[in-house]
Amino acid sequence: MLVLSRKPGEKILIGEDVSVTVVRIGPNTVRIGIDAPRDMNIVRDELCQTIEVELPVESKDQASAQ
Repeated sequence: MLVLSRKPGEKILIGEDVSVTVVRIGPNTVRIGIDAPRDMNIVRDELCQTIEVELPVESKDQASAQ
């Protein structure tokens, strides 16, 4: 994992199509902005984990078969 320090307003570029901007730094949070192509899915990790837990076993089996 690459760990970088950034100040508000500074960006991190990922490839040619994605940039991550530090919008605001608060006491317990960091607000970021992500500029990426519309066809790229961007999902928070905790949402992916919730979806995996909620999916029935049959759905997971069907998804892995495709």
